[in-house]
Amino acid sequence: MAPTQANPSEPLTARLMKLAQTLQFAWFCGHVTLLLCTLRYGLSYITFNSVSRWSRFSYRTAFVAAAATYGIVVFKGYRARAKSGKGQGSPLQLLGDENVQYLAMALVWLFARQVPLALLPFTVYSIFHVATYTRGILLPTIQPPPPTPAGQKPKASALSDSIGRFVKDYYDASMSVVAGLEIALWFRILGSAILFQKGSWILLAIYTVFVRARISQSTFVQGMLRQMGARGDQLANRQDVPSAARGGWEQFKGLAAKAHDSTDPNRYMGNQAAPQKKAS
Repeated sequence: MAPTQANPSEPLTARLMKLAQTLQFAWFCGHVTLLLCTLRYGLSYITFNSVSRWSRFSYRTAFVAAAATYGIVVFKGYRARAKSGKGQGSPLQLLGDENVQYLAMALVWLFARQVPLALLPFTVYSIFHVATYTRGILLPTIQPPPPTPAGQKPKASALSDSIGRFVKDYYDASMSVVAGLEIALWFRILGSAILFQKGSWILLAIYTVFVRARISQSTFVQGMLRQMGARGDQLANRQDVPSAARGGWEQFKGLAAKAHDSTDPNRYMGNQAAPQKKAS
């Protein structure tokens, strides 16, 4: 997100009012709301009070905010395609949009039973979206940079530089954490399904479709699965591991590979989607 040029001759109130009237500011507020609600829910969770009224309210509101932010991104994409005269694509191509996928999952989690782990991937994304918006939009609006000669970039403040370094230094590692959380969440739901908790099998089916799409699109999820596979190979090849366990691991990898190939969404979408690094 490139820094914007605010008019320093305007009063701060006028600059903030203009900013508040944008759809992007609503998107920013949604991410801030998600972070605040996650913090409030997290405090309740670590104090073993996650079933309280305020805790449930914070959890549901966090996913309302998540759905709003991704809904805004999907709407802006729809409007941009409409203005450019491009077609909106087939339903399958629409479902291939990762922002649509996260919007759908936010709505699913909003109405499903509470699974605290489900909040964390959305929270990590929101941290970076809030940081990027603050650096690129909010700070230049509050304190516009001084005039600079043509062809030169405006000088950023110390706070802006610090935020930029944070995003640059921790983005890739954080996206790998998100990938690990999304995979761990699948196993969490699988455990609930094995125990036949109410609605868990339907939730598992929906989330499996989501995870399969992430495997196809996210290089971070692909990398995390490769790490898990390498770790499994390392454990299976130990001398103290029974041959039956080693054979079971090889069979599991074969079944996983077949499932991966047979559910490749590109076979049904008719194109090769480029891997995406993040959701907006």
